[in-house]
Amino acid sequence: MRIALSADHAGVDLKDLLVAWLKEGGHTVTDLGTHGHASVDYPEFGARLARVIADGEADRGIAICGSGIGIAIAANRNPACRCAQVNEPYSAQLARHHNDANAIALGARLIGIDLAKACVSAFLETPFDGGRHQRRVDQLTHIAQETA
Repeated sequence: MRIALSADHAGVDLKDLLVAWLKEGGHTVTDLGTHGHASVDYPEFGARLARVIADGEADRGIAICGSGIGIAIAANRNPACRCAQVNEPYSAQLARHHNDANAIALGARLIGIDLAKACVSAFLETPFDGGRHQRRVDQLTHIAQETA
């Protein structure tokens, strides 16, 4: 699977650990930065992730900031991105099953590496259920087109 990751300064350490772990797992990984601890703005990195997903360069995305909230909001400004902020595996699983999320956002200040790996695993391994949920996902796309 082609996976893109982005993070601000608060999430860079967790991002770097996940990049290495995903590569070890055989995934094609694109690291969109940041690459240091100097203060940067999370909206830029959420937008980067969403662009890569929208352009079809990645199948899934993982965005990381201190809480996961701001970077998720930024990523979701792009109509092609459905980014769910998650803090535990069940939310990651539901984001895929019900919402066909193509990205998740993690809060580096809220979860450690083991929980982050569990969330990412649930996100990557869970298929979209389709069916009655497809109608709702289609509505999300329609809303995004109306507001663009």
